[in-house]
Amino acid sequence: MKDFKTTFFFMRLPLAISLLGHGLVRLPKLTSFAEGMVSSMESSILPGGLILAFGFILPFIEAVLGLLLLLGYQTRYILYGALALMGILILGSSTIENWGAVQAQLFHGIYAVALYWFWENKRSNTTTVV
Repeated sequence: MKDFKTTFFFMRLPLAISLLGHGLVRLPKLTSFAEGMVSSMESSILPGGLILAFGFILPFIEAVLGLLLLLGYQTRYILYGALALMGILILGSSTIENWGAVQAQLFHGIYAVALYWFWENKRSNTTTVV
């Protein structure tokens, strides 16, 4: 691949925009979003206080991860962060049996793994002396 940076930018663009968009649209309505998370997860085994706190920080985490992924800053660690976030979201969605959300979160996770694999594979191939 001749222009890895450009190709990889366009490969990470969908996940970056998804994360950034999720975060940015929630920031202006942060309180109602966090309270909405608590009410939507009433049947969860997770404590309401934990859900509320997570609801307040989630949009910031999504926006920061999305922006940094878009910029290509510390790609490995941002993808690790995105995967950890997806794991947390999958856990929460599973506790209320929201399988549609779990599917979307799994897709985001699989996409992040594919990006990481592609990035790591290309990085290791360019540092190997033949």
